[in-house]
Amino acid sequence: MSRRTLLGAFAATAITAAPTFGNAAGFLRGAGDIRRIKMYSGRTGERIDMIYWIEGEYVRESVKEINHFMRDWRTDGVKSMDLRTIDIMSAAHNLLDASEPYMLLSGYRSPQTNAMLRSRSRGVAKNSLHMKGQAADLRLSSRSVGQLARAARACKGGGVGKYSRSNFVHMDCGVVRSWGR
Repeated sequence: MSRRTLLGAFAATAITAAPTFGNAAGFLRGAGDIRRIKMYSGRTGERIDMIYWIEGEYVRESVKEINHFMRDWRTDGVKSMDLRTIDIMSAAHNLLDASEPYMLLSGYRSPQTNAMLRSRSRGVAKNSLHMKGQAADLRLSSRSVGQLARAARACKGGGVGKYSRSNFVHMDCGVVRSWGR
């Protein structure tokens, strides 16, 4: 095997492995400014822990995985999530200095799912930002709803709703506002 063949095989392996091994992608680009997201879904059993932004650029494959992870699990519908919401989620997680992943309760919602949830609860907005891929409902078992909401509000990037009775916080990239108890 020639040196050129060996180097080519190594490069192909490194490029293929980089999207799934977040530290490799950061190492390959100098490990500068990075953004990471860690979540799990109690509904699907799936988990993600990945670097999705490196030195001013979103990692396309990571963003695709995030979009799939945050899909409407009831319909399996996928929508491109607004990356501003992902950035708010990541920044709030960093402010809390939490090592555990978020529990994702709701990301993208199809209009059908939103209508069904709205028929069961008056707390679901008719024109929810979830249907635009601009919102997420999240929980951290190691932090209170109040702590999570304060961290999200400190980002000043969008709406933050506290749902203490249901033990979750809503984060979106819409108009900066807050509500709930």
